[in-house]
This record gives sequence, structure tokens and C-alpha cells, in this order.
Amino acid sequence: GLLSVIQRLKGSPEQELRIVLLGLDNAGKTTLLKRLASEEVSTITPTQGFNIKSVHSHGLKLNVWDIGGQRSIRPYWRKYLGSTDLLIYVIDSADQKRFEETGQELAELTEEEALTGVPLLVFANKQDLVTAAPAAEIAEGLNLHTYRDREWQIQACSALSGEGVQDGMNWISSQIMNRKK
Repeated sequence: GLLSVIQRLKGSPEQELRIVLLGLDNAGKTTLLKRLASEEVSTITPTQGFNIKSVHSHGLKLNVWDIGGQRSIRPYWRKYLGSTDLLIYVIDSADQKRFEETGQELAELTEEEALTGVPLLVFANKQDLVTAAPAAEIAEGLNLHTYRDREWQIQACSALSGEGVQDGMNWISSQIMNRKK
């Protein structure tokens, strides 16, 4: 799972990786975080504020910040961006009515000075739903191809089933390894 990916990312003891996990409310951020932490995902409640998962294992300290996506909380996202090694942005692929809103939020985030050059992984979540838009269509709608100041990847997934999550984590691993070279 996540720890094995992080172990590949960081070879020496007591290294730390900071990941910020953002997206609109009901996108599946907390479910994804629990999936990454190998926790039960059957009962999830909306995040009021934020969740932080810090895991110490094999000389690693991994900090994942899952910040609520309600409209009233989004202005505070920027306060949590400092020293971010990677941004994970989660989209509800089945909620096509909110694609424009989520795209605008993502575009504003990537303009933040604290995120300059920070790799971006977009999880196109809820692919297990019949109404989910394909990841390629979402990437086009978000204009990801115009992001020239950072590496980015869109990954179709289902946080509920876990499908596609490891593929996204493998991409993260490759990004961090490339940055270390």
C-alpha cells in the first residue's frame, strides 16, 4: 500500500513527505485517505475541518492532510499548502454538474505560489458508478494539458473498492524518485 510506495520514495531514515489531499465536498477524499492507510472505508462522514494521518514506519514519517471541501472551508486551503511535496486532487467523476466548479478550484490552487512546480495527481474517483465520466474526458475538461509548470497525472479510481489507487501511488513514487535525481 501507501507505506511501500513511500519507502521507495525515501531511502534514508527519518525523512518526511507532506501530501495535501484536496477536492470538493463529497469527492471521496476521506475514503481515499482511509484506503491509503488500510483502514475500514464502509462508514465515512463528511470532513469538518481536516484530517491528518501521520504514519511512522521504517524510519518514515508520512503526513497526509485531508482538508474538507465544503465551500465555506475552501478559502482556508491556502493556509495548508506550505512545504507541500505533492498535491492530490480528488474529483467525483459521476458529479458532472460540478465539473466546472471543481475545475475552477483546481486552476486557482495551481496558481498558488506555495504549489509552484509541485507535482499534481488528480484522482478521477467513483469510476465504479455507471454515470462516471472517463478520466480522459475529465482531463480535457480541466485543461490539464495546459499545465506546463509541473508534472501531472490523472488516474481513474474507486476509493471505495481501491481500484486504480495503487496506480496513482506508483506515479507518485516515480515523481519523487525523479525529483531526487
